[in-house]
Amino acid sequence: MFFKGLLNKVSSDQPIRILDIGGTESYWERMKMVDNHQVHITLLNLYDIEIKNRNFSSVVGDACSMPQYSDREFDIVYSNSVIEHLFTKDNQVKMANEVRRVGKNYYIQTPNYYFPIEPHWLFPFFQFFPKPLRVALTRNFSLGNYKKSPTWEKAIERVEEVKLLTAKEMNDLFPEGEIYMEKFLGMTKSITMHYFPDKVD
Repeated sequence: MFFKGLLNKVSSDQPIRILDIGGTESYWERMKMVDNHQVHITLLNLYDIEIKNRNFSSVVGDACSMPQYSDREFDIVYSNSVIEHLFTKDNQVKMANEVRRVGKNYYIQTPNYYFPIEPHWLFPFFQFFPKPLRVALTRNFSLGNYKKSPTWEKAIERVEEVKLLTAKEMNDLFPEGEIYMEKFLGMTKSITMHYFPDKVD
């Protein structure tokens, strides 16, 4: 896996400290990184989650503001498909700034705005539809990962939550990072910005 290759560039006398924004223990189980004494993974979510494995901890927090952590406190900040769920571009900037502040390295993935199948509703070209049509579809149909919204207000909230990003926008958010494009049938499915300098203090 691409991330594991980058992980090999990080050296530490202590377990490598990873902050996973919006992560789950089951995700790392699939990555074969549970009960690994060489890493400690902190899962930061809006709510507390139960932990089973010794090399994990769970904290409640906000990716847009992490004053509980000092600069460069983590060896790696990791996030998979979270930055597009922050409602506003301003919040995306705040999260990016916090990621770059608290992490010596980072790996931030998000779906590509221009991929033809919207990854949450799993509906072709959904992200390009006018907002009223997206809200109407969300209110009246169960699509992709989402059940039909119970009210118009909930449908509006769901649509407004997701702000997909382009490669240029990700580059702007993480200017010192390198970009990795995941391809599917020759098209860019997801965008990852990563920063792993060869020498880590």
